[in-house]
Amino acid sequence: MSFDIQKVRKDFPILSQKVNGRPLVYLDSGASAQKPQVVIDAISQAYSAEYANVHRGLHYLSNLATENYERVRAIIARFLHAPHEDEVIFTSGATEGLNLVSYGWAAPRLQAGDEIVLSVLEHHANIVPWHFLRERQGVVLKWVEPEPDGSLPPEKVLAAIGPKTKLVAVTHMSNVTGTVVDVGAIARGTDVPVLVDGSQGAVHMPVDVGALGVDFYAITGHKLYGPSGSGAIWISRARQAEMRPFMGGGDMIRTVTRDSVDYADPPLRFEAGTPGIVNQIGLGVALEYMMDLGMENIAAHERSLRDLARDRLRSLNWLSVQGDAPDKGAIFSMTMEGAHAHDISTILDKRGIAVRAGTHCAMPLLEFFNVTASARASFGMYNTAEDVDALVDGLTFCRELFG
Repeated sequence: MSFDIQKVRKDFPILSQKVNGRPLVYLDSGASAQKPQVVIDAISQAYSAEYANVHRGLHYLSNLATENYERVRAIIARFLHAPHEDEVIFTSGATEGLNLVSYGWAAPRLQAGDEIVLSVLEHHANIVPWHFLRERQGVVLKWVEPEPDGSLPPEKVLAAIGPKTKLVAVTHMSNVTGTVVDVGAIARGTDVPVLVDGSQGAVHMPVDVGALGVDFYAITGHKLYGPSGSGAIWISRARQAEMRPFMGGGDMIRTVTRDSVDYADPPLRFEAGTPGIVNQIGLGVALEYMMDLGMENIAAHERSLRDLARDRLRSLNWLSVQGDAPDKGAIFSMTMEGAHAHDISTILDKRGIAVRAGTHCAMPLLEFFNVTASARASFGMYNTAEDVDALVDGLTFCRELFG
């Protein structure tokens, strides 16, 4: 399917509405993306005509729901170019996936003094689970700072790896600066397991976990134009074999007696309880929608928006943009002297422009840039050059208001 931006925009019903009397300019996809009609319809259909609990039901609706639910595993495997479908573990999002690795793989294996290497670019979801191990088990966190432009050279990460390093945890794309990290080069440069937070990366560029050579890759559905409460983590078979279950309950066992438990094989071993059935079905539809458009087509469209926005924002000599790595996505965090990020966001909202303001769940990175908060504009597949113009006009209006 060719990429027709006007047709794509028509697929997202929310984009046709007005906010404060102006056409909506949605620049907050980095926090959560809007949903195409096909996803909305799939969710409605699943609840209205096809809903039942999955697995072990012998009736028609349960079998249908199970089939629709389980087929999503194959869709995600195809989306990530995973070698094996059973390497895909359903989660409620990337946060659960990262915690699964912390509790299920790292906690049983790491001892006091063992090290985890992570970057200052990380979202809190790829920081706090490792702090748990620092607090509870004496694990040491080794931080790698980016370059002043926000880039993170792989050799800098590799240089931080020592004999006590047991895990490298790194983002594929910064949610604050859009910096793209060459996680493949990191994985090829070390025998230490590499975990990747793909919450942003998988949205904006093709991902091939086999080619990258990483061990863990987490994604979250609500940024992938799917429902909130959906997601997955890809974990290689070798690493799955080293893991213990994180949560216990139904679905993740074969048998339970008073004296013993026999766990199911992966991936069910790591999927306790009634899952987010309809959420995952919606995610599968969203990923098929993206693959039909073509991930390369989406990436090319967003690169054009990135280049245009970068040029336009650079021309505003009174605006500071945090991080301008050569290889980055269409994500821009900005500050303006004399105007708080919350003020900028509020003023832009009055003009129908939705951006995020605050620390973006990345406090160490904002501290690195010596800012307490920023306004972030994050573009998605449905944004246009006119949206870039609206953002620049809105920022110029802010500047005029604050003198």
